[in-house]
Amino acid sequence: MDSATATVSIRRQRGPLVEDQDWGTAPVDLLQSARPWRTFRWYKGQKHYSGTYWSATMRDHVIYESRLELSRLLFADFDLSVRGIVAQPFLLKMVLEGKVHRHIPDYLLLTGQVPVVVDVKPLHRLSKPEVAFTFGWTREAVESRGWKYEVWSEVPAVELENVRFLAGYRRDWLFSPEVLDELRGAELDGVTLGQASCCLPDRPEPQVRSAIHHLLWTQELVTDLGRPLGPSCVLRRAA
Repeated sequence: MDSATATVSIRRQRGPLVEDQDWGTAPVDLLQSARPWRTFRWYKGQKHYSGTYWSATMRDHVIYESRLELSRLLFADFDLSVRGIVAQPFLLKMVLEGKVHRHIPDYLLLTGQVPVVVDVKPLHRLSKPEVAFTFGWTREAVESRGWKYEVWSEVPAVELENVRFLAGYRRDWLFSPEVLDELRGAELDGVTLGQASCCLPDRPEPQVRSAIHHLLWTQELVTDLGRPLGPSCVLRRAA
């Protein structure tokens, strides 16, 4: 493989509809402002569920084309290192043995370090030759820029359900700033979730519990997400 042959096409928000660039020199600013390459496809009997997710990171909606893509989107939104999320960010092309191969990654994640290009695929399909081939040359192209390439498959069900649950508390404007400040000042390190819900006796318990869930989403408080969230979960202050 010769990653020098790689090119990228981007659908722009403004100006020319499509812009083509050499992959190795395409500006990150251009890639992160791209429109999704594909539009939704709706048809009777389709196996995948498409939709839009309001991302707290982006303060805007981000599309997904399957429930598995949605799970990756949830984890990206929950990841404090992620500063930007672009769905179907570009069309990557590479010439291999005289033939042009094309691939549209599922997500581009902008982090505090290097960008991460993500492909989402069920675990049972990763062994298919055509999938392995496409992901192989895509990885080489991505890593030739010093970027990271990730193939995302199913994660432990408990962890996914916990993140999915906490995502319900991601909209910061729904929570009282006064209650959040009181919780930040309370001694909650080592306290169970059930005990913490009662730590502000002058506030309604459901309001306090919801605010704690928001602080777990923002990771000002942390707990073991490898076990089901419940009153016995122990809270810790983030390092």
